[in-house]
Amino acid sequence: MSAVRYTVTAEAAGAVLGALRRCDGQLTWNQARRLMHELRLGVNGIVCIDEGRRVQAGDVLEVRQRPFPAIPGDKDVRILWLDALVVVAAKPAGMLSVRHPGDCDWSEERKRQQPSLEESLGRLIRRREGGGGSGERPMGQRASGRRPQRGMVAPGAGDESASGLLAVHRIDRETSGILVFARTEESQQFLIHQFAAHTVLRRYLCVVPGQLSAQTLRSRQVRDRGDGLRGSTADPSVEGLDMVTHVKPLRRFEGYTELECRLETGRTNQIRIQLAELGYPLCGDVKYRGPYGGAVVEDTSGAPGLALHAAELGFRHPGTKEQLSWQLPWPSGMLRWLDRLSRGQ
Repeated sequence: MSAVRYTVTAEAAGAVLGALRRCDGQLTWNQARRLMHELRLGVNGIVCIDEGRRVQAGDVLEVRQRPFPAIPGDKDVRILWLDALVVVAAKPAGMLSVRHPGDCDWSEERKRQQPSLEESLGRLIRRREGGGGSGERPMGQRASGRRPQRGMVAPGAGDESASGLLAVHRIDRETSGILVFARTEESQQFLIHQFAAHTVLRRYLCVVPGQLSAQTLRSRQVRDRGDGLRGSTADPSVEGLDMVTHVKPLRRFEGYTELECRLETGRTNQIRIQLAELGYPLCGDVKYRGPYGGAVVEDTSGAPGLALHAAELGFRHPGTKEQLSWQLPWPSGMLRWLDRLSRGQ
């Protein structure tokens, strides 16, 4: 799709429309607002409709000739498992996992224009547990085949409401896939300890240009690699958080590879950073297009979005202590694109 992209510098950072005008000195305020109202302005590959959105150095502003896909909302969220202690959900690409704390005082109308997964789930749970749902049953793939029974409390018991959700982990706004939220503080801590101990099963799917072999990627994350973006280094003397990703090819196409990535650690943008700095940036990624300071790897894949999907999540249930897991295939738009890749189109 034809588009013009601008990488935000430290000097251009700020409110999104002002940043766009600083990147493109020819745009008037009216023209910039029209691009937003016509759904033709994006930030990091996702449509932007909020004039108050602030962008930072390294963010990518994108102006398209045609509108971005529709903004995901409640109807695009699926509950895969729901009980008194946890909720597991499928997040669509383009939706925040959790709203930034500084934006929590927004009006309800403003939030509903571009909701977070946490907010959408809250409404869906209220409708389901309040008797206003469609009667849809939770879906789960469980090692034991039994629903949790022990150690549970009734929804709404204690200090949490029936829709009170507590964050355990996040996935990028641009990424689709499976997340879990806790519904009590005890459940939240039980799950967080599993993530910290690296015992949670997290399997992602992604597609990169070229042919890549099975390997383990190890590096340390740095908050600013020099252009405002997070990056990584293999230098053990550099202060940073360890990043470990186990990569295995699943399918090879002409010029592309579909990969399985199993996370040992779960840092922000981990898969995107490590593969880009290896020289294999993800298809559809407008932000990380190669190693810092190196040549930009052009994306000619035609991917409909970021080709990264949280396909499997497994953990011990905080109530029953059973090992549970869920799997989710690629979204339909990505499946159609992958079919075209498999046919060499």
